[in-house]
Amino acid sequence: MKEINNEIEKNNQIIEARAEQLAKRIEALVVEARKNIASTVNVAMVYTYFEVGRYIVEDEQGGKLRAEYGKGILKGVSARLTASLGKGWSVDTLENARNFYNIYAKSEPLVRKSDVPIEKSEPVVRNLETTGNRNHWLLNHQFVLPWSHYQILTHVKDSDARSFYEIEAFKQQWSKRQLQRQIGSGLYERLALSRDKDEVMRLATEGQVVEKPADIIKDPLVLEFCGLKPDASYSETDLESAIISRLQDFLLEMGKGFLFEARQKRFTFEERHFYIDLVLYNRLLQAYVLVDLKMDDLTHQDLGQMQMYVNYYDRYVKEDFEKPTIGILLCERKNDALVELSLPKDANIYAQQYALCLPDKALLQQKLREWIAEFKNKEDEV
Repeated sequence: MKEINNEIEKNNQIIEARAEQLAKRIEALVVEARKNIASTVNVAMVYTYFEVGRYIVEDEQGGKLRAEYGKGILKGVSARLTASLGKGWSVDTLENARNFYNIYAKSEPLVRKSDVPIEKSEPVVRNLETTGNRNHWLLNHQFVLPWSHYQILTHVKDSDARSFYEIEAFKQQWSKRQLQRQIGSGLYERLALSRDKDEVMRLATEGQVVEKPADIIKDPLVLEFCGLKPDASYSETDLESAIISRLQDFLLEMGKGFLFEARQKRFTFEERHFYIDLVLYNRLLQAYVLVDLKMDDLTHQDLGQMQMYVNYYDRYVKEDFEKPTIGILLCERKNDALVELSLPKDANIYAQQYALCLPDKALLQQKLREWIAEFKNKEDEV
């Protein structure tokens, strides 16, 4: 009898295990299907608004309407569509569709070529084609972001910046709030000001490409989400705690591929204890990134200490397949001349300023224009 019961119990366990496995496979299938349906609906909505905008522009051009009459036409269209289709067809919506068409009829959006079946290709789209380990954005077909994202992007006047944000929003799967924050913080301008002219051109066509340590640096790093006031008194511990409490926002601001490992990471060398404020890892660079927070002016002692941290990780922590450790001194004010004088040319250490409030975008844009003009003048002289 005992053997029979054991056999029954064993069979029941097998049945439960198989049922659990099958249920998980079906669940994964349904969840993926729901995602695809939502994605398809979003894309269809964007194409619909694009076509709505085209109809409006063609009607205005065909009738040669003055602006005030055009506004009246849209009011009539809005009333009729609301009566037949329900809410969502206000005059503002129709004007947004017209603006969307006017922008993207000339500057196509972006998508991965591998994501677009040939039979589903439609006009007005751009593609990501992968060659080796590098991404190249090429003209092709299809919108890839939700309508809410394109409504935000149409307010970005600079076409290069708009192209950059569209690429990054797609590749990084930014939410609407994340896209708004990155545009508001001037991410494109901050990255561009940290790069040479050729790399600035790449931003508009490929997005942020992380191939070397300098690619993760932006000027400045914006930490407004920490909630600390620039004119208030706070300590390095306060800043560290604020960063940890908003870790997801901090990693997003740091950039692509960042993972968090530890805070106040202790290591012991010759019976002395040392503490690294933040230890991150960048999976794209395959390298540890050590971050030290500095409230006062940066000193050569700070740079020497970070060099020691980096040396320790390179010799005793990193694996053979990993790239050299990167050190970042996050400070309120940096002195590029001091950094250059204190460190050897091949040092993998960077001093990076941070700001506790969103930067003045107009000022950043002006700096970028001046910076690009300076390069063009140098080229003309040559």
